[in-house]
Amino acid sequence: MATEPAGAGALLAILRDGRARTRTELVQLTGLARSTVSQRLDALAEQRWIRPTDDAIFSGGRPAVAFSFNSEARTVLAADLGATHARIAVTDLATRVLAERSRDIRITEGPEHVLGWLVDEFEELLAEAGRTLADVCGVGIGLPGPVEHTSGRPVNPPIMPGWDGFDVPGWLEPRLGAPVLVDNDVNIMALGEHWAASPEVEHLLFVKVGTGIGCGIITEHRLHRGAQGSAGDIGHIRVARAPDAPCRCGNTGCLEAVAGGGALAARLRESGADAADGRDVVRLVRAGNPAAIQLIRQAGRDVGDVLATLVNFFNPGVIIIGGDVSEAGEYLLAGVREVIYSRSLPLATQHLAIRRGELGDRAGAIGAAAMVIEHTLSPVAVDRAIAAPESHMPASA
Repeated sequence: MATEPAGAGALLAILRDGRARTRTELVQLTGLARSTVSQRLDALAEQRWIRPTDDAIFSGGRPAVAFSFNSEARTVLAADLGATHARIAVTDLATRVLAERSRDIRITEGPEHVLGWLVDEFEELLAEAGRTLADVCGVGIGLPGPVEHTSGRPVNPPIMPGWDGFDVPGWLEPRLGAPVLVDNDVNIMALGEHWAASPEVEHLLFVKVGTGIGCGIITEHRLHRGAQGSAGDIGHIRVARAPDAPCRCGNTGCLEAVAGGGALAARLRESGADAADGRDVVRLVRAGNPAAIQLIRQAGRDVGDVLATLVNFFNPGVIIIGGDVSEAGEYLLAGVREVIYSRSLPLATQHLAIRRGELGDRAGAIGAAAMVIEHTLSPVAVDRAIAAPESHMPASA
């Protein structure tokens, strides 16, 4: 192909907002020569990243063809792997779910067993969606433990025996034939909620309250991972109210040890209630159990105590509460709000919204897909794909 493809990715970034544009509009937006814009549009169209719209635009002369982003150009595989269950999905490039399923599987069964099972599930879902592995541009995986995002390797994950340092991308990529991105489950849930439910929010905290407690940080519309990928690990911040509560990390007084689903269930069992985990705590709350309601409300206060400090420090516009324990609804949120609004600075809380997530248990899968999409559709990645079309074109193109 004789066109000059360099810079086509930047043009695609403009078209990804969902609005169709003509060559003339793109020339005006970019300041590039019309011939340059045409070359780059041709390169994008050849790779199916864009397509002409059905309706021509008339402006007095010949009708002008408008181009729009083609969200069906590639397929994404996404998985949110939890401690005991997983949600997996096949999506397009707009995170529209083409096929999905939720399955019980224990992360403690080890990386090769779990990832082998995942490959089989992905192949079944692709067939269900009418796609093949040749259509896949990337795979996003969320894991329930600390992950070094740059390598995709779990790092000392407390509930994932056998996973420490395991090369997840290196194991999956040869079997799926596509790049694999890995992050911890809280980060991908934060991405999912921001991408699908709150894209207009510039600064956001997503707090997962489940067996463990973690926080995903969105700043200037981007996920903040920190130097090694451990940003947001609020579950092991010390809570002054219970300094001696033992935590699975080896320390005492951690937020997770007093407000996590496992800790709440253990306290209810001590009082004779049937509660194995956070989901059972929520079940008892919904049944009107006074002890469970009291514990959930106090858990909200404990989470709010930690978040009040973060609100003063980070000044988010929205705090979203998710995870299994968040299904207790307003009892948990009331405790969170009570402490944040009383302990944080008035300026920081003036327009602060604190609410439950909108995606529920789909947040992680949507976020894993969004992680892949942002990587695949970055201008550099698109230019690279155009420069090597034989290795990136889907078979259905």
